[in-house]
Amino acid sequence: MRLLARVKALQEFVETEEGSDLLTAYKRAANILKKENWEGTGASGGSHFEPQEQALIGALDAAGPKAAAAIDAEDFTGAMAALATLRGPIDQFFDHVTVNDPDPAKRERRLNLLMRFRDAVNRVADFSKIEG
Repeated sequence: MRLLARVKALQEFVETEEGSDLLTAYKRAANILKKENWEGTGASGGSHFEPQEQALIGALDAAGPKAAAAIDAEDFTGAMAALATLRGPIDQFFDHVTVNDPDPAKRERRLNLLMRFRDAVNRVADFSKIEG
């Protein structure tokens, strides 16, 4: 029953505009990470963060615990709602930040941030298995 509830919540979520856009952003992030064969370093890389990087970090810091608590409570709709809060920040990140910056510290930091986004989404549902 738990799996069915999770699948139903995921299906309903990806049928919304927010869910569809988040799926697109997830796939973009996952493709960049795959192309770069990025395993992550965990390094924050430098001291000057672009506003879009800071916004995404803040959104991930807020959404991660909310999604985890919702999953623990088997509130899969709530977990999807927590993920939905990432849509705006990840869209702004992609619109205004060059991931593969020539500065190695910025590039590393941004790839690590994309990895963190991908992993946060994967904790709720494996978006890599979704067509679309």
